[in-house]
Amino acid sequence: MKIGIIISNTDPELVWNALRFANTALLDEHQVEIFLLGQGVEIESIRSEKFNVQEQLNKYNELKGHLLACGTCISSRQMKFDICPISTMKDMLRIVTESDKLLTF
Repeated sequence: MKIGIIISNTDPELVWNALRFANTALLDEHQVEIFLLGQGVEIESIRSEKFNVQEQLNKYNELKGHLLACGTCISSRQMKFDICPISTMKDMLRIVTESDKLLTF
């Protein structure tokens, strides 16, 4: 199954759970694509002792999960961004239309 996930939040528990779900799906041999939108592009700066987002993000990358980020959202924050390709709304539209299931966090 193709699973699309849109993360547009920086709440540590929410993002941690989104990534845990994505990793579980990858381990179960599903295809997963995550699109970071809005605040979601700030994923690398999320810090929490209780919810280790970075650990889950590293695992997602190790499992070869596909990650894209909104270029406009990155530009509007004047961020330096290296963790994945800079993308557009067309990329997000492709994820939405090609996914069997779509989740938003």
